[in-house]
Amino acid sequence: MDLLDLANQKKSKEQAPLADRMRPASMEEIIGQEHLLQKGRFLARCVAANRIPSLILYGPPGTGKTTLARLLAKESGSEFFQLSAVMAGVKDIRQVVEDADHLQKHAGRKSLLFIDEIHRFSKNQQDALLPHVEKGLITLIGATTENPYFEVNSALLSRTTVLKLEHLSVDSILELLKRSVSDEKRGLGRLKVNIEETALQHLAETAGGDARRALNALEIAALSTSAQEDGSLKISLKDAQESIQKRAVQYDKDGDQHYDVISAFIKSIRGSDVDAALHYMAKMIAAGEDPEFIARRIIISASEDIGNADPAGMSIAMAAHYAVKHIGMPEARIPLAQAVTYLSTAPKSNAAYTAINKAMADIENISADVPEHLRDSHYKGAAKLGHGKDYRYAHSYPDHYVEQQYMPDALLGKVYYEMTDQGEEKKHKEYMQKLKKRG
Repeated sequence: MDLLDLANQKKSKEQAPLADRMRPASMEEIIGQEHLLQKGRFLARCVAANRIPSLILYGPPGTGKTTLARLLAKESGSEFFQLSAVMAGVKDIRQVVEDADHLQKHAGRKSLLFIDEIHRFSKNQQDALLPHVEKGLITLIGATTENPYFEVNSALLSRTTVLKLEHLSVDSILELLKRSVSDEKRGLGRLKVNIEETALQHLAETAGGDARRALNALEIAALSTSAQEDGSLKISLKDAQESIQKRAVQYDKDGDQHYDVISAFIKSIRGSDVDAALHYMAKMIAAGEDPEFIARRIIISASEDIGNADPAGMSIAMAAHYAVKHIGMPEARIPLAQAVTYLSTAPKSNAAYTAINKAMADIENISADVPEHLRDSHYKGAAKLGHGKDYRYAHSYPDHYVEQQYMPDALLGKVYYEMTDQGEEKKHKEYMQKLKKRG
């Protein structure tokens, strides 16, 4: 490579987007994905042993899949090849295999093939990789934003390890932004950027866990801001909002707003105001509130405020929580909205909630023993103690019901669960009244 080539390469690198320039140059520079990279975790062990297996990296955009593949190649001393499943075909795979074979035979070098969006490969293309992955000629690292268990064929999956990458936390993105502002070689350090803390926080919170999006917005803010008299660039919250095209939501996740908005959210569901409930949930989502926190509160509301008036509400709330954990944002906002709209418009009952509170209060204040006929009679000597004597097995009677004492003597006559005339609970109430009348 001559001096002109070196100069052009340096110029090209300097003109590359900030997100590309700030790619970690070593494993130590990687921010986030601690569940894989901390000492003792899977990838850290693989690097320490210099044994990089074939992998499928599954996760949302901007979480470092490409960067991680490049660094794993570097750490293992492997030649790095990259293909895009959108553009590449079987011919391209064969060329990489040919090059890898040449490197192994003539230079003793290993080869790592990174395939972006591997879920877009056809079955034939995936099958073309199989023998070379199996015999170890190439280490395959595939990246996908789609669930590989649905999109990648089973033969290839059986020869790879699937690793799930998570959205970067707000703190991780904040750290990366600050590093980019101060880095004079690869970042914006030479531009003397002076950015408000609120602006940095806004970029970190509204990037949706996507480091690339946050860095792109920071670069736009810096390059579109006029220099001050001293040559520095002052970036305000307004500049950050315009650069990422998202308005800052007035919401302090650690302060009063956090508690006020979630309180209004739950009270709106309880009050059957579906539109208000959606408003408050949208505000929390836009402000970067933990979606699992929202989902957990929805589950509590399903039991506390809807209860047995519509038992399906609990199933829908649990399904929304599952969706948040396994689909992630922003798509999970849809099942969250389904749960909120269902619960808000469902018949309401807090009977289960008030019942357990009454029962817990009596546990604190009243000592009550289990009646002898209800005690366990299966162990040796129980019969001599009178345990289980005269117990009547409900399933042996009409309607699977027989009247007998279940409540401890000290609590006879206590009523905790007072069923309402709402929805399904009314049916249960009428059924129980029918049984009691029959005696």
